[in-house]
Amino acid sequence: MSDTVPESEGPPEAEAEVGFEDDPAAPAPLGVARTPTGNAEVDVHLERLADADDLATDGHIEVYEDVHRGLRDALTALDARPGPPAPPRPYESRS
Repeated sequence: MSDTVPESEGPPEAEAEVGFEDDPAAPAPLGVARTPTGNAEVDVHLERLADADDLATDGHIEVYEDVHRGLRDALTALDARPGPPAPPRPYESRS
């Protein structure tokens, strides 16, 4: 058995040239299409999902929670019912 460390297969410069796009751990767009719904408020939140494409995985949760909160608020607003109708005005007679 030998105590020598095997040499790398390429020159050391080759390892230093690995760029951002060559790093498998670097953020990469998921390529998921976001189809507009026609509701401007909902579409804004869906487009916010694209922000996760530029973040590392541990940053996704903040975007997802923000989008979830916005969509939940939009749905809640749809369920909000207007208040009770105003009471009828008493009839005013003209003399």
